[in-house]
Amino acid sequence: MEQNTDEVRRKRQPERDLDAMDRKLLGVLVEDATTSYAELGDRVGLSPPAAHERVKRLRRSGAIRRVAALIDPEAVGKTLLAFVHVDTTGWGKTPALLAIEQHPEVEEIHSVAGDTCMLLKVRTESTHALEGLLARLYDTPGVKATRSYVVLSTYLERPVQPGTTREWPTPAQNAREGSTGFDDRD
Repeated sequence: MEQNTDEVRRKRQPERDLDAMDRKLLGVLVEDATTSYAELGDRVGLSPPAAHERVKRLRRSGAIRRVAALIDPEAVGKTLLAFVHVDTTGWGKTPALLAIEQHPEVEEIHSVAGDTCMLLKVRTESTHALEGLLARLYDTPGVKATRSYVVLSTYLERPVQPGTTREWPTPAQNAREGSTGFDDRD
């Protein structure tokens, strides 16, 4: 008897595929989710009621999972950002290891392919606090090693974006044309 213990979110089937207008709406909302329907409609070329209906449909379909405030890390004293690779014996996603999510310093937990089992994104107030979190990891059964990468500067950190890259240019094309290949028309 095999029991599936994964707590991974299941993908909902969207009511329909996102169209260019949905992506425009999402583009505005990802920058400021408090934008009024009047302003939202004005920015994408819809009436306020039409913008409202589309946003309701995006929520129902799961394209908009939730609305949350993005907190400035300095405002809450968490200025040390680090990525921690966790090596385990056997399969890494044990309930004991996933319990690390109870600590508010842990922002993301990923099961990854490659030379490590789990990847954590953590934000702490100091190196001492990071050391405490690492000690907690080492107390977890099955954890055999960690590698921490402390961030010195962040050049880009953003939520999921609605746009997609239509064509990935080769490095030679980028050098010749100065192109990014990003199509932001959607």
